[in-house]
Amino acid sequence: MTTLKISDGLVKDDLLVVGLVSTNTKGGIAIESGDLALDSKTLLASLLEMGATGKADEVTKMPGGPARLMVFTGLGPKSSSYSHEVLRRAAGSASRALAGNSGATFALPTRDLAGVSAVAEGASLGAYVFNDFRGSSKDSHKSALKSATIFSKLAGKSEAKEITKRASIIAKYTHLVRDLINTPPSHLTPDSFTKKLAASFKAAGGAKAGLKITIWDEKQLKSQGFGGIIGVGQGSANPPRLLHISYTPKAKNVKRFALVGKGITFDTGGLNLKPGFGMEAMKCDMSGAAAVCAATLAIAELALPVAIDCWAPLAENMPSDTATRPSDVITIFGGKTVEVLNPDAEGRLVLADAMVKAQSGKNKLDGMIDVATLTGAQVVALGTRTGAVMTNNQSFSDSFIAIAKETGEQFWPMPLPVELRASLDSPVADIANRGDANGGMMVAGLFLKEFVSDDLPWLHLDIAGPAFNEGKPHGYTPVGGTGVSMRSLVRLVEQA
Repeated sequence: MTTLKISDGLVKDDLLVVGLVSTNTKGGIAIESGDLALDSKTLLASLLEMGATGKADEVTKMPGGPARLMVFTGLGPKSSSYSHEVLRRAAGSASRALAGNSGATFALPTRDLAGVSAVAEGASLGAYVFNDFRGSSKDSHKSALKSATIFSKLAGKSEAKEITKRASIIAKYTHLVRDLINTPPSHLTPDSFTKKLAASFKAAGGAKAGLKITIWDEKQLKSQGFGGIIGVGQGSANPPRLLHISYTPKAKNVKRFALVGKGITFDTGGLNLKPGFGMEAMKCDMSGAAAVCAATLAIAELALPVAIDCWAPLAENMPSDTATRPSDVITIFGGKTVEVLNPDAEGRLVLADAMVKAQSGKNKLDGMIDVATLTGAQVVALGTRTGAVMTNNQSFSDSFIAIAKETGEQFWPMPLPVELRASLDSPVADIANRGDANGGMMVAGLFLKEFVSDDLPWLHLDIAGPAFNEGKPHGYTPVGGTGVSMRSLVRLVEQA
């Protein structure tokens, strides 16, 4: 993990990161170094010769100035006030480009502590690499930037240390989500997922931090009627699990939220086998489970005064002679029956079990959020960087959308059209798991809505596109697992 500091003193690092912007003035670029005064005339002349433009995601390195190496990170068009996400991405782009270095000072144009926090967050989020499975080539791949110092005249304020502490925790658990997603499925089965989370649970403070962990194995799941998780996982040699992490703060009379995440550790499609091309990305089908578990641990480490019940239904969806067949009928926890018309629409089945279980406790919930890489239709509708939000409570959705905008995670509200519900009717069961292919993202949301009490505020986050980056790295986002939704879940609880 990158060590974070805030300072307003002498720049001691060999690397100095400052902003570069595009302008309408002569030369077309300008340096934005925030609270750090620079003699920029000579630097600008050299940058122009190098063809620097100041566009977002552009990083230009140049020797000289007050440090051994100047690093100019693009902020885009010049502005009197840069958004927190612009600062976050610029810091992330720089820290990605500085892998292999020991330390860098970031002097970017922040106006307040929230801006400083964004730079700290971006620098630590961008400082991520995943080399766990490299062998002979490991030494040739750089490690993440070891330390980042945020230069700001606000360093002396009492809140400054809290900013670095929070940013470090956010980055730590975002990196946990990314690590879990990037782990090969041969090393991340339902059982090993629970073991990895048990280790992180201890590192977060365990019972001393108000945390408790419970794991159901396949025998317990079957005997207690978790037909969705068993039905999806029965085709695999790696049996399913249900992971529950609860967090109880010291404060009394607090709000309580349930977080539920889809945890398909690998999805072949079952007997509805997916095409071979692109199937390697299906190791990311547990992104929702990773996000909600990591968010719960982050909430505990931040000691937030909100109770959390986190549920991760975990299974491997494989084709075999024991796999669920198209037209089989399974019984979800609580008694509702489902005709499984498509074994590749498996995420909604494991989520249904966990969502019903989440509502069965003695403690009243103030809200429930499920997170899932649920449908290819989400990617068709919104692309690879924007997730979808569906809900039974408009104000809850509006609050989350505003929070996601604040954190820089892109989400868009989608409806749950009642006319699509009839397509889920089954001639032999209470409901089918496949409906109209047109509007498939919303049909999946309507299926999940059947397992939510009408009076419980609920959000369904479909992150099929933004959970896994198969393109180029950008901002603080690496190739592979992104960790999307984790930061917004934590912020939602902070503002509850």
